Amino acid sequence: MFVAMNRFTIAEGRGAEFERMWRERESHLDAVPGFVQFALLKGDEPGDYVSHTTWASREAFMAWAQSDAFRQAHAARPADGVVTGHPRASFYEAVIVENAADVARA
Repeated sequence: MFVAMNRFTIAEGRGAEFERMWRERESHLDAVPGFVQFALLKGDEPGDYVSHTTWASREAFMAWAQSDAFRQAHAARPADGVVTGHPRASFYEAVIVENAADVARA
């Protein structure tokens, strides 16, 4: 499993607008091989958001990141002043994965 995240800092009072942009976007993820899950996370601190995608492998993510579908999904930009600064990307390989079914059987 591979996780790709982007951390965003959102201007004061613009969180709902940022969330709406994500909710209404065309993600183009529905037909991407290796895509597992997307979540937009809102932190406890004002303006703290993280986009979080889970992939079957780093290779699946890299294929997505180099695809036309990726370019189309990222063509729309937030309105001026919504995001402050640049998103900060982080990437992780899963070392241990547990899910509810596995834990219940243990």
